[in-house]
Amino acid sequence: MVLGPVVMAALFAALVGVARAPAREGEPPDRPAERSGDFAVERHSDVEYRTGPGADPVRHTLDFYAPSGGRDFPVMLFVHGGRWSSGDKDLYAPLGEAFAKAGIGVAVCNYRLSPAAKHPAHAEDVANAFAWVRSNAARFGGDPDGLFLCGHSAGAHLVALLATDPAYLAAEGLSPAEVRGVIAISGVYLILPNVPAKSTFGTDPAVCERASPLTHAGAKHPPFLLAYADSDYPLLDGMAAVMHQSLREAGTESALVECAGRDHISVITNMVNADDPLHRAARE
Repeated sequence: MVLGPVVMAALFAALVGVARAPAREGEPPDRPAERSGDFAVERHSDVEYRTGPGADPVRHTLDFYAPSGGRDFPVMLFVHGGRWSSGDKDLYAPLGEAFAKAGIGVAVCNYRLSPAAKHPAHAEDVANAFAWVRSNAARFGGDPDGLFLCGHSAGAHLVALLATDPAYLAAEGLSPAEVRGVIAISGVYLILPNVPAKSTFGTDPAVCERASPLTHAGAKHPPFLLAYADSDYPLLDGMAAVMHQSLREAGTESALVECAGRDHISVITNMVNADDPLHRAARE
């Protein structure tokens, strides 16, 4: 059912009401134990995760960062932000290297961008990349049963959607049950018609509703770590709080973290630092 105007208004009121409320922390999700060590990093660049007709030689690629000599390490698929219309995996080399150095494999993927690509192309690409990582993690030393999703901004929307709407992974012969956990940073969890993102999602209310992770949050899902900056873009903190509450009420493990002294950009650029609170939370 499409959300009506009264429900929309109530939800917006809720978002505004919690936008400046203190973060409520949940129980930490089940994540791999923090790993010690200072691994050398092996970077495998421009790996094609989709080939054949329709494959884009740039947007359907990923970089895989592996801790050299590591075995059965957890692997994180990272999805970049950029309003679904910009961004590139190469910008996140420091993040891939930082986590691989700590013993965690990282795959940083590109995906098709708007306005040329329309929803659900972006989510389909990320599902395709996840399927590739699951099939290939072992050859780099990773554990195919220890896969996590992580994304920032538009990327956080995409990983949250994959984990809550089973349709995207089902198209790859997989399910959200094969996601060990989700780290969603400064994400958009409610898509509305007639907003700047209409070049991505269009103006059909039913399409926008299905594209909203909040629509699907009322069921049991993989554990979530939801993070936002204390000086983030308006309403992102409120959306994170509503998403967190919806997940908890549905029986999903969820933790909500406000990152102090950060804005929408610095919350992700500082995640490369081992002493950054979000970096530590992601490794817990």
